[in-house]
Amino acid sequence: MEQPSNNPSPRLRPLPQLIFASRWLQLPLYLGLILAQAVYVFQFWGELIHLIEAVFGSKDALASLVTSLGYKGTAIVDAASGKVTGYEPIVKLSETIIMLVVLGLIDVVMISNLLVMVIVGGYETFVSRLDLDGHPDQPEWLSHVNASVLKVKLATAIIGISSIHLLKTFINAENYTEKTLMWQTLIHVAFLLSALAIAAADRVMPHAGGKH
Repeated sequence: MEQPSNNPSPRLRPLPQLIFASRWLQLPLYLGLILAQAVYVFQFWGELIHLIEAVFGSKDALASLVTSLGYKGTAIVDAASGKVTGYEPIVKLSETIIMLVVLGLIDVVMISNLLVMVIVGGYETFVSRLDLDGHPDQPEWLSHVNASVLKVKLATAIIGISSIHLLKTFINAENYTEKTLMWQTLIHVAFLLSALAIAAADRVMPHAGGKH
């Protein structure tokens, strides 16, 4: 019987080998994103600890949450001029503040998921194989990932993150101007249309390629 060939891959010429090896220059970028992931973990736990402390009556934790959210109390309006002269101090954790903090935590988780997709999928696609075949924790999407699939997944993740930001803005709408609300909505719609265009182009390209 004819034995299968075990010949090694042909050796590249020096210049192609140098160009191909240049992909490893991306490695520090992915390591940097891992550090960014660690920063998000630190931020997540900081916000969560402040929320728990505020639930148990910590005024400092409540003030920290209110400052980070940009949340303001009821406006104090001058009766004579009709202008806002200040805001009532927030002394109690409200349902709105809890909702805004939780949405912020969800936002951090979604950005963290986006980082995982970029780190794992990008490294697998553009740098080197991770050899995760058969590993029990191998992501389902990694088995068929390529540049086009990764692009669509990233666009979808960005829409989810933008949706959370827009929801946070509308919940806290009285602290934003109409112009800010309008622009955030238009930016979200632009993200949505861009993702639809990317998905449509990704669907059309294989069919167009089959015609050649």
